[in-house]
Amino acid sequence: MLTLASKLKRDDGVRGPRASNPASDSTRRVSVRDKLLVKGERNLHLCTCKVNFPDPNKLHNFQLTVIPDEGYYQGGKFQFEIEVPDAYNMVPPKVKCSTRIWHPNITETGEICLSLLREHSIDGTGWAPTRTLKDVVWGLNSLFTDLLNFDDPLNIEAAEHHLRDKVSGLIKAWGS
Repeated sequence: MLTLASKLKRDDGVRGPRASNPASDSTRRVSVRDKLLVKGERNLHLCTCKVNFPDPNKLHNFQLTVIPDEGYYQGGKFQFEIEVPDAYNMVPPKVKCSTRIWHPNITETGEICLSLLREHSIDGTGWAPTRTLKDVVWGLNSLFTDLLNFDDPLNIEAAEHHLRDKVSGLIKAWGS
């Protein structure tokens, strides 16, 4: 499925044992981020989420589709763009929702309020080097179920609208 690991093996086979040429050593060097991505990719799958790598040579840019199977957003399909920075796992990935949604924790421009995506969080649940992309996938999935937060919203208008009128709030969420 992903080609970075197979590419590294193939490149090693073509070059043979380590050459003394420094240029070939530097082209073989793989970042810590990419090693962690290859190792962690197989753990990204949940039954309500689908991961897509548009370019299998760029594991640090991928898409996540969340299809909630319960709650207010059940049956919807929500797309997220995820970029893993070079400094991963010391810093969190950058995530943006590319599906326009009426959600208290996601703005209409795609910004997301999720503690684990912040380097520094008041509640102590922000990013830490021990967190993984699986935590991010779980967190994004949970925004549609148990982490849905109307008390401390990023999109105040969506939260107030939902609390006022749950039925019309859902109609607006789906764009009907």
